[in-house]
Amino acid sequence: MMRLVLLGLLLLLVLPGRSGAQELVADLSEHLVAITTGFAGADVLLFGAVDGPGDVVVVVRGPARTEMVRRKARTAGIWINTGEAEMLGAPAFYHLAASRPLEQAVLPAVRQRHEIGLDVLRVRVAGGESAPATEFRAALIRLMQRNGLYGSVVEPVTFLGQRLFRSRVHFPANVPIGVYSVEVYLLRGGEVASAQTTPLIVSKVGVGAEVYDFAHHRAMLYGIVAVLVAVASGWLAAIVLKRA
Repeated sequence: MMRLVLLGLLLLLVLPGRSGAQELVADLSEHLVAITTGFAGADVLLFGAVDGPGDVVVVVRGPARTEMVRRKARTAGIWINTGEAEMLGAPAFYHLAASRPLEQAVLPAVRQRHEIGLDVLRVRVAGGESAPATEFRAALIRLMQRNGLYGSVVEPVTFLGQRLFRSRVHFPANVPIGVYSVEVYLLRGGEVASAQTTPLIVSKVGVGAEVYDFAHHRAMLYGIVAVLVAVASGWLAAIVLKRA
């Protein structure tokens, strides 16, 4: 019920004739994806309204980071690394949704400019002399899709009537933490008529967050504690088995 009320309020913001009306208004059902113990993934609803006909495209990007991609080849019956490259500026997560097929909704130059689609991501390749850069880029995309972090298909944006729209974004259990950007584009004639970017935070909370912070900020102490816990666990297990 609350979501319907929010959608109605968004529609009022884009009604023609109103002072300061906006062409596109969008929001999220949640602005924080909380990773707790036993986290198995989460769905976030994106909803919004437009002031008239047009196509809506949604791009969700995770924080940029460096990924190492290695190429393996079979030599004398053994798989060995034959090349590697650092992929610079690769988003940790990438989700794409659209109200129509991209080739119908977005001009190629606009896709390139706004990186709408995995094939136009501006990922820089370093150290890839042993193989073409395109080969490593393709390998990175396959790896991220296999891990569920890059979408393998363009998800739907569904219109409810002529103005209201919605789309669902799924975050898998292995989603990296960080600040994500949710970009919503209103397109007319393949060009961007209006756009909006909303931040989304993926963060560990509770005991898991405390352990994560402890492990990353006091790595040496965490290692010592982990070793002591392992030794104590083995010692207790030996005592129990001996008595049994």
